[in-house]
Amino acid sequence: MSGRIFIDADACPVKAEAERVATRHGMRMILVSNGGIRPSANPLVESVFVAAGPDEADKWIAEACGPGDVVVTGDIPLAAKCVAAGAKVVKHNGEELTGANIGNVLATRDLMQDLRSADPFRQGGGRPFSKADRSRFLEVLERVVRQAKL
Repeated sequence: MSGRIFIDADACPVKAEAERVATRHGMRMILVSNGGIRPSANPLVESVFVAAGPDEADKWIAEACGPGDVVVTGDIPLAAKCVAAGAKVVKHNGEELTGANIGNVLATRDLMQDLRSADPFRQGGGRPFSKADRSRFLEVLERVVRQAKL
């Protein structure tokens, strides 16, 4: 079944925004998490709770998504699997990950992970999530959902 929005929900700061877009387009939205996420009353929104453990939600999303679907995640390895499966991917900050850029994004992520592990004083995850990120996310998700429906 195509035309769904999958949310890697455990640390997703834009669930409400994604739900608004899904509702506007009449698309099913699936929140995938290890638990602790309050179910939505929206009939288009389904909550899937996976077993506790590293990457269980990621595995579930990667196996379930495909062409015509949109995945919202900040997890770069998951994004790469979803792009390979034919899904469209949007990060929480509105960055779209595609076949054209996922290789570079994955390589940069791996490099930064190597640098952090080599230097215990080089920590931190970049800049905080902003209103501009939220706005850009809404704009990009709207565009990507329209493209996915074609």
